[in-house]
Amino acid sequence: MTGAVTLDRQPGLRKNRGRQAACEAGDEQGEPEGRSVLRETRPVAVGALREILLACPVTETFKWRSPVYTAGGGNVATAWGLKANCALSFFKGVLLKDPEGILVAPGANSRSVRMMKFTSVADIGRMEPTLTAYVCEAVEVEKAGLKVDFAKDDLVCPEELIDALDADADLRDAFEAPTPGRQRGWVLHVSQPKQAATRVSRIAKASPRILDGKGMHDR
Repeated sequence: MTGAVTLDRQPGLRKNRGRQAACEAGDEQGEPEGRSVLRETRPVAVGALREILLACPVTETFKWRSPVYTAGGGNVATAWGLKANCALSFFKGVLLKDPEGILVAPGANSRSVRMMKFTSVADIGRMEPTLTAYVCEAVEVEKAGLKVDFAKDDLVCPEELIDALDADADLRDAFEAPTPGRQRGWVLHVSQPKQAATRVSRIAKASPRILDGKGMHDR
C-alpha cells in the first residue's frame, strides 16, 4: 500500500446566546476570548461546522468518535473539537489549492492531511463561504480519484515495536488495520525515545489505544 509503514528491521468545527455570555465570563476572568468560547461551547462550535458541511454535497457518518464526511466513495473531511480550538480537517488537504492560505498541517510529519482551525463560533460563521468552497473542492478531488503522491517512506519501525507485534497477533492486526498515516504516527511516537526501556513503555501504554483502532492523535 502506498505510504504504508513497512514493518521491516532494515532501514529504508449556530450561534446562541450562551456564546456571548461565555465570552463575557472569560473577559471577567482575564482569559482570552477565543479560548473561553471554545471551552464553554465546543459542542456548539462543532455543531456549527456540521450545519455548514451538511449543506455541502457530502454524506455524514461517524468514525473515530467524530463526524466524518464522505463523497465519491472516500473520506473527504472531519470536524474535531480540540482543547483550545476546533478544526475542520481534510484528508487530502495537501491537494487543495488553498487560495486563502489558511490550511495547516496537524503535525510536522503530516504528509496528506491539512486543517483549518477556529478559536470562536463567530469565526466559523464569518468563514462559511470559504468553508463551503474548500469542502466542494475537496469533494471534486475525491470524485476525480486524485491521490496524494507519497514519497518512499524511509521510516524505520523500531525493533521493540516489531517484537511486540510479532508476539501479539491481535495487536499486529489492529496496527495494520488503520490508515498508513495512523501507523506512521505510532511508529514516530515509539521511535522518539533514545532508551529502549522507554520505547517499550510507550508501546505498553499505546497498545490499548491501538487495539481500539485509534491513531496517535485520536481522542
